[in-house]
Amino acid sequence: MAKKGMDPGEMVIGNSVWSMGFFGTIGSGLKTLAGGEVEQVTKVVFEGRKAALERMQAWSDLRGAIGISGVSTELVQHGGSMEFLSVGSAVHRRGHMATSLEFTSSSDGQELYCQLDSGFEPKHFAFGNVAYSIGLGGGIGGAFRGLARGEIKEFSHVFNHTRHLAIERIQAEARAHGANCVVGIRTSIIPFQGMQEMVMVGTSARHAGYDPSYDASPATSDLTCEETWNMAHLGYLPIRLVLGCSIYSIGIVGGIAAAFKSLAQGEISEMTKLVYEARENALAHIAEDAAACGADDVVGIKTYVYSLGGGVIEFLAIGTAVKKVPGVTTVSDTLPPQAVMRDKDTFINTAEQLRGQDLNAGKKSGAG
Repeated sequence: MAKKGMDPGEMVIGNSVWSMGFFGTIGSGLKTLAGGEVEQVTKVVFEGRKAALERMQAWSDLRGAIGISGVSTELVQHGGSMEFLSVGSAVHRRGHMATSLEFTSSSDGQELYCQLDSGFEPKHFAFGNVAYSIGLGGGIGGAFRGLARGEIKEFSHVFNHTRHLAIERIQAEARAHGANCVVGIRTSIIPFQGMQEMVMVGTSARHAGYDPSYDASPATSDLTCEETWNMAHLGYLPIRLVLGCSIYSIGIVGGIAAAFKSLAQGEISEMTKLVYEARENALAHIAEDAAACGADDVVGIKTYVYSLGGGVIEFLAIGTAVKKVPGVTTVSDTLPPQAVMRDKDTFINTAEQLRGQDLNAGKKSGAG
């Protein structure tokens, strides 16, 4: 951060604790025939996360910081209550005591350097969330479709729809803070109270290379900030986070056949074909999204396969559509070593990990 005239400051924290009983009351009405988003839960979780973020920002203001780096938004369960927690690190400009925050960012010190050097001016930490349930109707329909081999369209629709809702909401957060893009997006699926929450977090920013139309529909990207720097160095800007989701069933007949084949060594052709078809379907969704936004390419594609039990799998593909833009480049010709070095944990409590989830996994709040 010193290379950008900044110094790291204090760790800053904001929290908001809610009763689990309140969530239980809302959750009791989830088993609807339609399934999909549970809007009242989405709203409550949004407000809890927002309250924690605002308290963190108020704390940092008292210390004359110009910004906060490494901002996170978390859910922590404490017996009968749920805590919304935001943690970050104050950033100070050398020789300057700010009277208000200029930015908040999900990026740590190294990532923030890459953002600034590639022309992305950070504005505000942004998140988009959606709480959803498969629903009784989707569950019944999916169960019957699960008797036959192929895509379970009821489940695919719910999963695809909720993921795109999260993107739309993180774009709305960016617009509210005068940004034309959201970079460094990270996506998490969090199970709680008989449903799931999908939350996307990133940094809303402005880049001079975007067309004015992006003020109304900000660009989105899940490239790391180092990858974003590399693309900008080549003259490309990210324009849309693209994703595709497919839910497939091996079918009752295929499941029986696969079970017998698994008793002997060799390929289980039914599973091979199932995963291949699910992958192709998900990648086709990505290609459609990229074509719709006029992208030149899709980079950073990552694929995930999850077993949902009973011979049903979810295949998710996610990447970032990019476009060549004249005049786009980086401030520096190369990244300094500090921008690509990564911290490593030097204390590991294996006993704690064996007892349950390690709540400290991957948490590094230093401003670099």
